[in-house]
Amino acid sequence: MALAALTALALAAALGALALRVGPPLFWERYLQAQLGAAAALPAWYHPRELVAGGNEAPAPRVAAELEALEAHALESAAAYAAAHDSLSLIVARNDHIVFERYWQGSRFDTLADAGAFARLLPALLTGSAIAHRRIAWADEPLRYLLREWKGDARGAIPLRSLLQMSSGLAPPAASRAPWSAAAQQLFGTDVTAAVLAEPLAADPGHTYLVQRADPQLLSLVLERATGERYAAYLSQALWRRIGAGDAWLYLDRPAGAAHADCCMLARQGDWIRVAELLLGDGNYRGYEVIRPGWVKTMRTPAAANTDFGMALRLSAPAGGGKAPYIARDTYAVDGDDGNFLWLVPSLRLAVLRTARRAHGDFDEARIPNLIVSGARDFLPAAARPGSDISGIVPGH
Repeated sequence: MALAALTALALAAALGALALRVGPPLFWERYLQAQLGAAAALPAWYHPRELVAGGNEAPAPRVAAELEALEAHALESAAAYAAAHDSLSLIVARNDHIVFERYWQGSRFDTLADAGAFARLLPALLTGSAIAHRRIAWADEPLRYLLREWKGDARGAIPLRSLLQMSSGLAPPAASRAPWSAAAQQLFGTDVTAAVLAEPLAADPGHTYLVQRADPQLLSLVLERATGERYAAYLSQALWRRIGAGDAWLYLDRPAGAAHADCCMLARQGDWIRVAELLLGDGNYRGYEVIRPGWVKTMRTPAAANTDFGMALRLSAPAGGGKAPYIARDTYAVDGDDGNFLWLVPSLRLAVLRTARRAHGDFDEARIPNLIVSGARDFLPAAARPGSDISGIVPGH
């Protein structure tokens, strides 16, 4: 009996030692909550958190859709498609007016929800601010001048633009949710900065497009070093408060530690329409310059590594397999690979927000914006514009 008890104690001690080598108690608390918890608007394991103070202003004025030349039947069709794919909300804005709203699963405009991959857009926008404020020299500045850890490292030659375009050439950890994996350490661990700085260089920067946590996370580190402010504070001061958004929260790797910039921001879901207004205004929000003019245009420039993308923006819909491209050729999107989408059509001053708790494999990314654009009474398809080839419209001419 004594031998069995000693064996059990030895085994428990060994397992405890192994667990501590994999991660501290905070890591295990998050890891187990994430594995056992169902998808939720407010994941319990996003803690500790840091406040991003907002301006908490009223949303854009609400007007009837017909006053902004949008057909009601097109909006209802888009809402039906959103409802069929487990959406939380569908919000449509035009000319800085909210013209349509539909909510599901008990949510509303100011419901606090997980922004998911939308979070990657914010460090890209803030980089424009930091350049305008002369905190960062230029978009192609090598990281050796911004990250002291890479001053004498080959990775120091990576230009900032490659982080912005998800083409750093860094090798991400293998996809795995095993607790001992590097991928789990990046998401649940207590030192996300060390985790991303440890990624090796595997390809020439600017040549391979690859969505990974390190690129936006390193951008937030660059912003902290360049501005001398915590990421949450700079985000609040330079952007979030200035567009009147409500208070939001960032997930920290540990108390007073680094904020995750790659995911996991808790914000009012309707506030992303404010971000859309900022994008459509080329950095101008309701008459105030928030981001320097021209930076959004820079963000929309196709990346050399993948011309379907710019800086944290998708420039074309993935077609094929029965799916159609965007019918308004200037449509682009904040691409939420987790189910959230924000579509922008500058030629129509149109923004469409769809939020969800998870991605669906059969979701057609172009369906909702195409339905709404087709119902805009002033939308002129490219083939019907003056100067286009009439033979494409009237055969034989």
